[in-house]
Amino acid sequence: MDTPGHADFGSEVERVLRSIDSVLLVVDAQEGPMPQTRFVLKKSLELGLKPMVIINKIDKPAADPARTEEQVLELFMDLGANDEQLNFTVVYAIGREGTAKMNLADEAKDLSPLLDAILKEVPIASIKADEPLRAQPFNLGYDNFLGRLAIARIYEGGIKTGQTVYVKTPRQNADNLGGQADALVRTGKIVKLFTFKGLSRQEVAEAGVGDIVMIAGLPDIYIGETICASAEQEALPAIKVDEPTIVLNFLVNNSPFAGREGKFVTTRQIRERLEKELEINVGLKIDFSGGDRFKVFGRGELHIAILLENMRREGYELQVSQPHVIIKEEDGVKTEPFEEITIDVPSEFQGAVIERLGQRAARMVNMKIHHNTVRLIFEGPTRGILGYRGQFIVDTKGEGIFASQVLGFRPYAGEITKRAVGSMVSMITGKASAFSLWNLQERGTLYILPNTEVYEGMVVGNTSKGEEMAVNPIKGKQLTNVRSASNDENIMLEPPFLMTIERGLEIMGEDEYLEVTPKNTRLRKEFLTEAERSRTKKS
Repeated sequence: MDTPGHADFGSEVERVLRSIDSVLLVVDAQEGPMPQTRFVLKKSLELGLKPMVIINKIDKPAADPARTEEQVLELFMDLGANDEQLNFTVVYAIGREGTAKMNLADEAKDLSPLLDAILKEVPIASIKADEPLRAQPFNLGYDNFLGRLAIARIYEGGIKTGQTVYVKTPRQNADNLGGQADALVRTGKIVKLFTFKGLSRQEVAEAGVGDIVMIAGLPDIYIGETICASAEQEALPAIKVDEPTIVLNFLVNNSPFAGREGKFVTTRQIRERLEKELEINVGLKIDFSGGDRFKVFGRGELHIAILLENMRREGYELQVSQPHVIIKEEDGVKTEPFEEITIDVPSEFQGAVIERLGQRAARMVNMKIHHNTVRLIFEGPTRGILGYRGQFIVDTKGEGIFASQVLGFRPYAGEITKRAVGSMVSMITGKASAFSLWNLQERGTLYILPNTEVYEGMVVGNTSKGEEMAVNPIKGKQLTNVRSASNDENIMLEPPFLMTIERGLEIMGEDEYLEVTPKNTRLRKEFLTEAERSRTKKS
C-alpha cells in the first residue's frame, strides 16, 4: 500500500488502515523501500497491523531481493515493530507477468502463492457475525440529496436499511459536535445503505461483519464515532484526526481581471462552497467571523492546494493570503508544528540539502548511503519547510525525492533566516512583450511567458537582490532606420518559473495575494499601485 508521503495525508492514511486487518507492503527489488513506504508502514505498525511484504520486479537486471528484504527488516526495526510484526511473510513477484512465489528457487506460474498467503495470514472477519452491530466511520462522503454519508467498517453484527441505531461519541471527540454532553449518545435511522464494487457503489438492503459500507441517514455523524445496535454497548477506540498546522485567508478576488473567467465569484458563493467542504473534509477548520475574509486552517500547503484546485475546476474565482504556521502556547511554552523530513538524493547534492535545511532550523537525525544515493532524515519546524520544495528541486536538479510527515507540536525553534528575494512588480497594464522580458530576465526569475496579460501591481517575477522593483513588461523594441549589432541580436528567453497554486503558496510574500481562477494563477500585491504600497510602508 503506497501513498504520497506528505503530512497532509496522515490522518487519511490512518483512517483507511483502521478499516483493514492487514497491509500488503509492495517494495521494488531495485530501489528498496521508498520514503512514502516508510510513511505508511509507520502508521500501520502503530495500529498493531502485521504487514505482508511483496518484493516486486525481481526479474530486473539490477534487482537484489535479498538486499531489499534486509532493508525492509531494518526499516521495521527502525519504526519500532514488535516481535510478531518482525516475523513478516515475504512473497516474491513479477507484477507485469502476473506471477508470484514464496521462494526465489520456486517456479512461478501465476498469483496463487500470493492469494494463498493472504488467505492464510489475514484474520477472518466473520467470527463476530452473531454479536450486536458495532460499526465505525473512518471517512465521510456527501450527496446533494442524501446529505452527509458515513463510510464505515462493520466490526460486529450486521446492519439493515430502516434500522434504528445508536451513535456513541468518544468524550475526546465531543468538541467536534459542539461539546454537548447529551451528544455523547444519540439515535438515528439508516435511510440508505451502499457497498462498493470497484470504484462504483451499489445500494443494498443489508450488510454484514467485515463489510465496508456507506450509510445515509445520520446527518451529524463524525469520524471515529461508534454506530451501535443498543445504547449499552461500549464504543470502539477513537480515531485521532490530525490537527491543522497552517492558516491563511480566503477572500473575494478584487484584481483588475476579476470576474473574467469564474462563474462563482461572490463572498456568499465562496462561503457556501467552504461550508459544503466542511461536511467531508475533516482536517479543515474555518472561521467565518471575519466578514468577507474566511480564515482557513489546514494540514500543510498541499491540503490547501487541493481544495483550491477543486474550487477552480468547479468555476470558483478567489484569492488567498500567505500561509502561516499555527503557533500555540501549552503550559506557558510557545510551540509550533514539527515534521520529519525524508530525502533521497544523489550523493553530489547532499551538501547543498544539508546546508539549506540547517539554515531552516532542521536537525539531521539519520543518514544512510547506498551506492550513489543518500537517504537523509531530518526533524524540523514546518515554518522552515514552507517555501523550500521549489528550492529543493533546483538544488537537486529534479533528481531528489522529498517526503514529510507531522510529528506534532514542539517548543518554538526561534527565528529562521530564509533566502530573501524581492518581487518584480508590473507598473502598467497590457500584454507582456518578449523584448521586455528578455531584458528583465537578467535581474531575476520570471513567472510569465510573452503575450501574457498583466496588470498594474501583478508580480511577474522575482529579483535576486531581494529588493522590490517596479518594471514595464510590455515595453517593445524601439524601431529605427539605423542598424547596429545589438539591435539585430536574437531574443533568447530562459524558461520561466510558471505560477501554479503550490508554487504560489510557497513563494508569496506577506503583502501579496495568490489569485486563483479557472484558467490562471497569478501573484499580485495587496495594494496594486506603488503609491499605495509606499503609504502602507510609511504607516
